[in-house]
Amino acid sequence: MTRAVNRRTTARQAQLFDQLVTLFLDEGFAHLTLDDIAARLRCSKSTLYALAENKDRLVHAVTVHFFRGATERVEADLARSRSSEARIRTYLEAVGRQLEPASARFMEDIAGTAAAREVYERNTRLAADRVRTLIDEGVAAGELREVHAAFVADVVAAIMVRIQQRQVARATGLADAQAYRELAALLNHGLTA
Repeated sequence: MTRAVNRRTTARQAQLFDQLVTLFLDEGFAHLTLDDIAARLRCSKSTLYALAENKDRLVHAVTVHFFRGATERVEADLARSRSSEARIRTYLEAVGRQLEPASARFMEDIAGTAAAREVYERNTRLAADRVRTLIDEGVAAGELREVHAAFVADVVAAIMVRIQQRQVARATGLADAQAYRELAALLNHGLTA
């Protein structure tokens, strides 16, 4: 874990993480050096080293920061949905919305960088587990047709992994955000009682 994750983040550090997320989402990160990043954020390299001990750890910390914030926003959207069908649709569409600001370069850099890819993969597994829980709840409430929730969740997880690994983008031309919206529509039509 990076030092930024291990200890309490100051307000200034949180602001820098937010700025880093914006920079990385817009432009990617693989091509940027720490000197480039410091110049873009108008801070010193020592300020960046206070966030993480090297660029790889900084990329990891920023990716964690991005997904942590995205998860909080997705769960907030989900909390406003009531029916099982709406909850699944809301969840997957909210995941898609969180990925909308991500440039293709950012997504390619995530896929090509082990530290960032690991964070995305972990979040994809957690999201697939969340979908399984939502399906189980909907079937138990009689709001969704009887399905084998583990199988459906496994299919969803497989698609989510393909989205995360950029395979869906290459095969269909869909951006990750749009792929999640299409997955939401497909799943909702297939699960409706």
